[in-house]
Amino acid sequence: MPTTSAIEPVSMSRFDSDFEGFSRDLGQSFARYGFAVIEDHGLDQAVIDRALTDTKAFFAQDAEAKKRWHEPGTGGARGYTPFGTEAAKDADVVDLKEFWHTGRELPGGHPYRAFMRDNVKPDAPAGFHDSAYGLFTALDDMGAKLLTAIAHYLGLPDHWFDDKVEMGNSVLRLLHYPPIPADAPGVRAGAHEDINVITLLLGAEEGGLQVIDRRTGEWLPINPPPGALVINVGDMLQRLTNHVLPSTSHRVVNPPPERRGFARYSTPFFLHFNPDYLIETLPSTVTPDNPDRYPEPITAQDYLMERLREIRLL
Repeated sequence: MPTTSAIEPVSMSRFDSDFEGFSRDLGQSFARYGFAVIEDHGLDQAVIDRALTDTKAFFAQDAEAKKRWHEPGTGGARGYTPFGTEAAKDADVVDLKEFWHTGRELPGGHPYRAFMRDNVKPDAPAGFHDSAYGLFTALDDMGAKLLTAIAHYLGLPDHWFDDKVEMGNSVLRLLHYPPIPADAPGVRAGAHEDINVITLLLGAEEGGLQVIDRRTGEWLPINPPPGALVINVGDMLQRLTNHVLPSTSHRVVNPPPERRGFARYSTPFFLHFNPDYLIETLPSTVTPDNPDRYPEPITAQDYLMERLREIRLL
């Protein structure tokens, strides 16, 4: 399986040793592709392995056992979403996947409980919620760190994003793409853009992830080195930056015949703004050549609801 990526990796080790250069290279990768590949991310491998082991054990259960943890009518915000539910915007067929969502845990009486549901805590495998929430926390912290570099690239104060995402409606998605029969309709994940601020993806080593090159229209393979982290810009950040940082279409295509018998697992973390954050175009991104595309601001919660309806989760 190839381990080279169409996008040149950036080493997270440079965050401390060369923050200026790291921010520049990260930002330039986003500006060019809407994606970046991070090597040497420093996340605790034991936390990752534990979550992945429990994820595989959960999805190995029969359909009825898993459906006990599905909450219809909630937009898949927490718990289990069955195979064949979600579809890319405007797609004719559903994606060939099932997934689990774990979100931020809030104290009793917190005002954001109006927007964020309690986590679902299944009884099998034992410890599944704890391992999933451990990975949620690790990726939440990493996302906040990456946002300091993004802010720096944009000419904002380094910690500009901190109070806008610290209680964000972020979600860890534990994804299972089952083996695919030769005559399966559709693809594992149709071409789409993410809704959120940035997405942090582990588990992209099993091939299939592709991003469109907006300059040529060509689909580029993202086969990151083992242990790397794939980051992409979501629609909320694209909107905030007036497309200076673009949210780029990507997909997960079906594997070649020799890999169709293998399942694919990945763990995207969708980092969101606080629900009541008002997304307004950054003045510094508005120029005569790039007029304000979004003169009407919108709250992160309203934007999320609008998009969930488009992808058939609401």
